Amino acid sequence: QVQLVESGGGLVQAGGSLRLSCAASGRTFRRNTMGWFRQAPGKEREFVATISWSSPNTYYADSVKGRFTISRDNAKNTVSLQMNSLKPEDTAVYYCVADYGGGDYAATRSYNYWGQGTQVTVSS
Repeated sequence: QVQLVESGGGLVQAGGSLRLSCAASGRTFRRNTMGWFRQAPGKEREFVATISWSSPNTYYADSVKGRFTISRDNAKNTVSLQMNSLKPEDTAVYYCVADYGGGDYAATRSYNYWGQGTQVTVSS
């Protein structure tokens, strides 16, 4: 059974930093794109960042570009998201995704596995 387990969420003041981690089990994703989405209260789930298995290539939403950094450790089957200069509008549940099936990498339908999510709250 495939599982994606996120950790590292919490409460932080605006301008602070958090690092999210996602550990995958049940199969390896070292040759597959992994990433992060988020969902704020009352809003649709939105793309945050993704990282390919080779090079690796990274892609970010405009809203987080320059502040967030995605990375992965293929040996450990993990993906991380370093979040700096956090803003109140970054408050959301953050979801780890894996098993990119093609198409728009920023679309929720393009990923077959999702974690349960971890809450990030940024106070002003």
